[in-house]
Amino acid sequence: MTNLNGAVVLVLGASGGLGERICRLLQNRGATVVRAARNPETLSGPDAYLADLAAPGAADALLAAAAQAHPAHLDGVVVAAGAVAFGPIDGLGDDTLDALFAVNTTAPIRLIRGAVPRLTDSAAAGRAPFIVTISGIVAESPTAGMAAYSASKAGLAAFMRAASRELRRSGIRVLDARPGHTETALSQHPLAGVAPAFPAGLDPDAVAERIVAAIVDDEKDLPSSAFTVAPKP
Repeated sequence: MTNLNGAVVLVLGASGGLGERICRLLQNRGATVVRAARNPETLSGPDAYLADLAAPGAADALLAAAAQAHPAHLDGVVVAAGAVAFGPIDGLGDDTLDALFAVNTTAPIRLIRGAVPRLTDSAAAGRAPFIVTISGIVAESPTAGMAAYSASKAGLAAFMRAASRELRRSGIRVLDARPGHTETALSQHPLAGVAPAFPAGLDPDAVAERIVAAIVDDEKDLPSSAFTVAPKP
C-alpha cells in the first residue's frame, strides 16, 4: 500500500469537479497537495498556482514553483484537468480542435515529462511515487458527437499505457482512470457545441474516492468497469 502521509502531490485541475474532491481526499490522508488550475476565481489559498499548461513553458514553470515550495521531494502527480466539446465533425473548428488536444493530451504529457526526474528521486529515496490521469470512458469507447474529445482522451490513455512500461523501471507507478459520465460541471462548459441529454452520471464523490483508493492500494489501471457506483438520488 502507498502511505500518503507526508507525501507531496501536485494536482492539475485542482478546482474542478473531480480535482477539488481528490485534493481534499489526499489531504485527509496526510498528503501535502500542490494545487494548480487555470481559473483564478476558483483557486486560492496556500500551495495554489494559476497555470494554463496549454501554453508552452507553463508546465516547467509550474514544476519549478512546486520544487521551490517543496524542495525535499515530489511524490505524486494527478492530472484532473480537461476540456470537452460537442457536435459533428464537419462543424469542428480548428481552434476547438487545437484546444482539446492542448488541454487533454499535450499539457498532461508535458507535465508528466517534466515531473519524471523528481518522481525518480522519490522512488530512489524509498517512497512510492505515482502518476494518475483521468482519460474517461471515451478512451475505451469513442463517442459520436464527441469524436475529437474522444481522440484527445484516447491519446492520453495510449501515452499512459506506454509510459507505464518505461517508468516502472524507475519505480514510478502509472494509473489511468476511465470513469463513465460523471455529474460534474464539465459538460456544462464545453469549448463548443451543446451537451446531449446524458443519462444520470456517476456520483463525483464516489469517483474521487475510488481514484484515491486506487492510489493507496497500488492499483495500476482503472477501467470504466471499476466505476459501478450509482449516482446520488
